[in-house]
Amino acid sequence: MKVLVINAGSSSCKYQLLEMDNESVLASGLAERIGQGMGCLTHKIAPDTDKAEKIVKEAAFPTHVEAMELVISLLTDPEKGVIKDKSEIFAIGHRVLHGGEDITRTVKVDDNVKKIIRDNFLLGPLHNPANIIGIRACQALMPGTPMVAVFDTAFHQTMPPVAYT
Repeated sequence: MKVLVINAGSSSCKYQLLEMDNESVLASGLAERIGQGMGCLTHKIAPDTDKAEKIVKEAAFPTHVEAMELVISLLTDPEKGVIKDKSEIFAIGHRVLHGGEDITRTVKVDDNVKKIIRDNFLLGPLHNPANIIGIRACQALMPGTPMVAVFDTAFHQTMPPVAYT
């Protein structure tokens, strides 16, 4: 089972494609300068192995959608891709900064979860808006693929109140 993990920032997007059956990283990378003219994507195939290979591509990324289109094309490249088709991706996990007090665990992304992320823009002004953009980009490119949000603040819910206050 393959899972794509996304960490969308305001002008960047980090990703890893994981093979969950053996907990290996099939590919990872970073798209930079999204929305800033010419961007750069650094893509690593089998990054934690002796067969690691790095591909660097320059391209315009007006939005996260174009960056994710290039990511998917590299993941599915006929010669160097690590999957044949994006349908092999079982689910997409999104790192999200702030779920406030409303979300205390990993959750499946739906309209209510997106609303809560938006409601917490003030608590995470640099990250939450970008996290929503990443979610929307993946939903546009891979409709029907299950998506989950993993919140940084969920981790802190397990701490005693004296520690997090």
